[in-house]
Amino acid sequence: MSNYSCHSEFGKLKSVFIKGAREAFISDAHLEKNWKPLNYLSKPDFSKAIEEYQSFEALLALSGADLHYFPKNEKVNMDSIYCRDASIATDHGVIICNMGKAGRVAEPRAEKEAFEMYQMKILGEITSPGTVEGGDVAWLDEKTLAVGLTYRTNEEGIGQLKKLLSPYGIQVLVVPLPHYKGPSDVFHLMSILSPVDHNLAVVYSPLMPIVFRNELIRRGFQFVEVPDEEFDSMGCNVFATAPRKCLMVNGNPKTKKALEDKGCEVMEYEGTEISVKGGGGPTCLTRPILRYR
Repeated sequence: MSNYSCHSEFGKLKSVFIKGAREAFISDAHLEKNWKPLNYLSKPDFSKAIEEYQSFEALLALSGADLHYFPKNEKVNMDSIYCRDASIATDHGVIICNMGKAGRVAEPRAEKEAFEMYQMKILGEITSPGTVEGGDVAWLDEKTLAVGLTYRTNEEGIGQLKKLLSPYGIQVLVVPLPHYKGPSDVFHLMSILSPVDHNLAVVYSPLMPIVFRNELIRRGFQFVEVPDEEFDSMGCNVFATAPRKCLMVNGNPKTKKALEDKGCEVMEYEGTEISVKGGGGPTCLTRPILRYR
């Protein structure tokens, strides 16, 4: 483990879990039944979603990382494609989350079963009334975990997370986020923050608390600022496969150019069906486990 860490959003990817569109979306009939209750923008096209996911997976494989797969599970729904949200990887074991979105409550248990199958250590679990979703959690460095206080992640859940991590000297930096579009919307901390190197992050500043933005600056971060017109198209949801090697949803040319101007290599995938309609970009589609330090 000395060469690797779970505590990074930008180190070269060593190991990652994903869940394919076919396994998560199941069928066209399943999508028809569930997309409205789960607040998708519109019903994903099942065949196109599979094609998009195959392209996404191929780009992810180019990183050289070991890809592991969450299996089909009848107890979970189509949102399980966004597998980051149900767990948090740490150097001391996996933390199993408790979802703030009612339609996703079965996902943490399903991921726990998969981790146990791989004989991975479980550090602990967030339990009701506490809620934490992985999209609200981002490592700023190996000893600092930023956690959004949102409709999906509450104070009780953050308190439990602190108790699990404090014995290891890890600071949990709480980031209260605004109401924005309300409880039904997908609005996580990583909706407005994607670290892509130790000193570079993609941000959407209009929804970022001033205190947190200033803290990032104090820590030496420079910003790639996402323009207003590219926020809803997931311009801020950027996944680093290595320092300044980025994977993002196609259709955000200004953000892409801004990344390239900072020396980043950018790969794009078509994500209309698997990302935009469900509000989950490449960070949401992945549960990174290990990265090189």
